Amino acid sequence: MPPFGRLITAMVTPLAPDGSVDYPRARELARRLADQGNDALVVAGTTGESPTLTREEKLRLFAEVVAEVGDRVRVIAGTGTNNTQDSIALTREAEATGVHGILLVTPYYNRPPQEGLYRHFRAIAEATRLPVMLYNVPSRTAVNLAPATVARLARDCPNVVALKECVADQVGPVLAQAPEGFAVYSGDDAATLPMMAQGAAGVVSVASHLVSPQMRRMIDAYIRGDVAEAARIHRELLPLFKGLFRTTNPILVKAALELVGFPVGGLRLPLVEATAEEREELRRVLAAAGLLGA
Repeated sequence: MPPFGRLITAMVTPLAPDGSVDYPRARELARRLADQGNDALVVAGTTGESPTLTREEKLRLFAEVVAEVGDRVRVIAGTGTNNTQDSIALTREAEATGVHGILLVTPYYNRPPQEGLYRHFRAIAEATRLPVMLYNVPSRTAVNLAPATVARLARDCPNVVALKECVADQVGPVLAQAPEGFAVYSGDDAATLPMMAQGAAGVVSVASHLVSPQMRRMIDAYIRGDVAEAARIHRELLPLFKGLFRTTNPILVKAALELVGFPVGGLRLPLVEATAEEREELRRVLAAAGLLGA
């Protein structure tokens, strides 16, 4: 089994009407996702609006989710920032909450060269005993983590065990260069099956907030060799995968959760609510996927 399983949800952060973090709802959401077949949950990642969460809010979220489902699924704390020393400090504090792993995004805005990325990730990995998943998402960070750098980190840091990859054509080069057992996860729902065909272990998903059972069946079908069934489920889910990303994530997944009857509150600025037009299109996508009932 890959280090964090195969189906991982990057959890949204529920917010109360006054904009504060709704910790009881976060526990309910974590329980719901655990019940629906997830192997792990990422807490306070980008989908969890990490840029606008305080350090104290992140640490309490980690602790609350671990307390709720930590005996059933792995809880992965999003502790990566574009400040190496801050990332080290937050990672150490997160470890004390009982989380099972760390997600480290590539430093955004700084645009470090590959040597800077290597030293950044190595410094954080060496500061924790927890397994580390790197996260490469150039569309958000303006820097690409090269396969050779991933492989170097995996060789030099035994606890760097996985990569969340949003560049589909890097899966093969990463796996060709990294040590045996290193796991790559799709960071794009729509690319999950294509990436698994190249050797990826699974997905860190957004759509799984809505269709975890279906995604579990797709992944399991592929693993047991039923490629035709996996492809059929992929085709059925593809409009939803695309529909959730017509504007900046997590705007539409939060709107979708409200539409299907599990509201998780609004968003913090600079993110804003879905427009009326976006909500109507989303409603059509959800209805076509059979998620709105009769």
